[in-house]
Amino acid sequence: MKNEMSLQFKALSQNESFARVTVAAFLTQLDPTMDELTEIKTVVSEAVTNSIIHGYNDDPSGIVYIDMKMEDGMVDLEIRDEGQGIMDVEEARQPLFTSKPDMERSGMGFTIMENFMDQMEVISHPGTGTIVRLRKHLTKSTAMCN
Repeated sequence: MKNEMSLQFKALSQNESFARVTVAAFLTQLDPTMDELTEIKTVVSEAVTNSIIHGYNDDPSGIVYIDMKMEDGMVDLEIRDEGQGIMDVEEARQPLFTSKPDMERSGMGFTIMENFMDQMEVISHPGTGTIVRLRKHLTKSTAMCN
């Protein structure tokens, strides 16, 4: 059975935990392992934080969007913003790269996302925003949405 949800919220740092918990609650239908649940929550935190800090430069008028689909143990996530976009996606995906060194950012967000998920795609254009698409197959191959 297929199930999906969409979520949108203001680009406020306090909404990062809301996004993480909401995605986790929706994901529990598939009975993920604790490791899978933790990894997906971490990925959502990283992507949402990137949208807030880098996409909107902490401008609370921005909106972050999350779309999530689940079917037969497969989880598809899309986190997007309509912020400033990324000038060079390949450079941004390099470990330790950060465009905000003054904020003590680790530059590991995309690396973490890529390591915790089976697939990651980043689409971004300066001035129009960024889309991060993530996919993970849960270990329980019989997992189904109820």
